[in-house]
Amino acid sequence: MKFKELNLSPELLSAVEKAGFEEATPIQEATISLALEGKDVIGQAQTGTGKTAAFGLPMLEKIDTNNRDLQGLVIAPTRELAIQTQEELFRLGRDKKIRVQAVYGGADIGRQIRGLKDRPHIVVGTPGRMLDHINRHTLKLGTVQTLVLDEADEMLNMGFLEDIEKIISQVPSERQTLLFSATMPPAIKSIGVKFMKNPEHVQIKAKEMTADLIDQYYVRSKDYEKFDIMTRLLDVQTPELTIVFGRTKRRVDELARGLEARGYRAEGIHGDLSQQKRMSVLRSFKNGHLDILVATDVAARGLDISGVTHVYNYDIPQDPESYVHRIGRTGRAGKGGMSVTFVTPNEMSYLHVIENLTKKRMTPLRPPSEKEAFKGQLGAAIEEIETKLDENGLDKYLATADDLLEKYSSQDLVALLLKTISKDPSDAVPVKITPERPLPANKKGFNKNGKRGGGNNNGNRNRKDGGSYRGNKNSKGSSNYNNKNNNRSSSGKRSNDKKRGFVIRNNND
Repeated sequence: MKFKELNLSPELLSAVEKAGFEEATPIQEATISLALEGKDVIGQAQTGTGKTAAFGLPMLEKIDTNNRDLQGLVIAPTRELAIQTQEELFRLGRDKKIRVQAVYGGADIGRQIRGLKDRPHIVVGTPGRMLDHINRHTLKLGTVQTLVLDEADEMLNMGFLEDIEKIISQVPSERQTLLFSATMPPAIKSIGVKFMKNPEHVQIKAKEMTADLIDQYYVRSKDYEKFDIMTRLLDVQTPELTIVFGRTKRRVDELARGLEARGYRAEGIHGDLSQQKRMSVLRSFKNGHLDILVATDVAARGLDISGVTHVYNYDIPQDPESYVHRIGRTGRAGKGGMSVTFVTPNEMSYLHVIENLTKKRMTPLRPPSEKEAFKGQLGAAIEEIETKLDENGLDKYLATADDLLEKYSSQDLVALLLKTISKDPSDAVPVKITPERPLPANKKGFNKNGKRGGGNNNGNRNRKDGGSYRGNKNSKGSSNYNNKNNNRSSSGKRSNDKKRGFVIRNNND
């Protein structure tokens, strides 16, 4: 369905066109019409399906710009999602001159108070900071006409239910409520019953659930083996843009520092970083100045990042639906992607629960050897040299090159060039990652509805753990991983003259 068929005002249609949107996504098509009729809506869809416009356009349509009272409130689980939502609502409402203010923790509250005094039409924020403003009487919700709960399941997972109820109690009962959630656990349904009026339930089965475009692999390994195996895979597969998921903040910090020590362009994000640092890292990743983003589930939730080719689950997620969100970061916009999940032997039951949820079996992946990783590095180095030669601009270096050729053989000079650009895995900086306690085997994972129970630890007895480090050569898209450019190349070089030790200290979370 075209946006112009959705009975939106000319100002909003103009903004939608400027944003490059023409056809509504399934969640937008199903939700916008209902919301424009004034109905309460529960929208169930995965991240990356266009939910912000699905609730944003109807809310913006209702805003009376001649009235400077607060009319719309959006509650989001994370700072990044709140900022992205504020930015998108601002873009969509710009032609209508709608003012949108974001409030979230980790930022200057004084600046936010000044922004609220400027009387925005819409406020987007995280529960904790919203309550802070409510208690300071800098945020008054008595005029709110549209309430949106975005990523409601994630807010419940983060323990925000009580905060959300306190915020909702400040909003007039005569309002429209729009709730969006990737999953629909009982707690979400109870919110619908308690705070919504005869809500329409819109359920969209996102493409991420079938993951048809994503080649999914797993590597069975002990915890202390994961890091070396992962860096060898990075050398062999040469991903263009990568997200590595770790279970804890400490894990993310250690992985990011370890990857950087090995010469990869990597940084991590998690909830303990300042907002300025988090946004700086995300900008670097989006702009191509970083090749690898290491993140916790919470920090990555709601991020709008395109072009990710590979996702590495350094730790298998405890919640199987988190896996769907993780791998959904790749394989977007009709493009293929690849995910690799590291599983310790006693965590195999969790892998089977994930397979039940996605209805797709993961292919075992054989870890590459040092020799294979080195071959991958040389292949990437050759590609970079060929690219640089195509760019030319070598004239002013030719005289010096002739001088060197009189002293050294061309073979030695080319070998030195390859050594300078590539990394020899046998010379890799030693990195020690603090072991994490594996997920409890006795819990038997979750059943396919996401609840504890079900499953067993013997589900892997018929599975072969051989496989190829590139994956099944007959699987879709796997041949592409041999020929992708390695964008970290020259920025990732390090001296091979001295082998330095690199040990990550055990810092408490």
